[in-house]
Amino acid sequence: MSRPSVTLKLATTLDGRIATHEGQSRWITGEEARRVVHELRAGHDAVLVGIGTVLRDDPELTVRHVTGRSPTRVVLDSHLHLPLSSRLAHIPPATWVLTTEDAPVDREERLRERGAVVIRIPESGGRVDLIRTAGVLAERGVTRLLVEGGPQIHGAFLDAGLADRIIVFVAPKVLGGDGAPSAVAGLGAETPDGAPLFTVHRVETLGGDVMLEARPGMEAT
Repeated sequence: MSRPSVTLKLATTLDGRIATHEGQSRWITGEEARRVVHELRAGHDAVLVGIGTVLRDDPELTVRHVTGRSPTRVVLDSHLHLPLSSRLAHIPPATWVLTTEDAPVDREERLRERGAVVIRIPESGGRVDLIRTAGVLAERGVTRLLVEGGPQIHGAFLDAGLADRIIVFVAPKVLGGDGAPSAVAGLGAETPDGAPLFTVHRVETLGGDVMLEARPGMEAT
């Protein structure tokens, strides 16, 4: 089954946090890093987030700070919890909402009335199956997919072996705090030796922040 090339985009502090212990996440990185994120969006066919990110941040996911075309916006929403008042539900262009076959029909109808494109995909473990998701997106013309999270989505893509590139923006801050969320969740590695390996291909300073680009595998030495 063909699939898009997948880039995971993460923004963290020095201690790997993406929000405070109270859940506040705007803005971790500075303006220059945010401009580069918009360049990334403009260079991809679609940008994907999970419903948790939508409920927490109400993102728009369009290209605004640079010249370029806004990508198709995709939300993984297994139970159709996407609020009708959210930006993704009512700000054009139409958002693709990927859900399970058991999601409520009445919610699907209301989202379609708002202009959303609801796509039902078989589930895996009670959630939208990511392998099938990648195939469906490819069938719909998506060749380059930018995944902007959050932690559960990033972890799920890594667990499924669907990350072709990771771009991490690191802000020179330490949030700390018990319960503060980290950048990646999911099943994770059972041992350090079992963790997937990535090679850093690029490091760039963006104002006070640092951007790292890594790809799977180790370079030959």
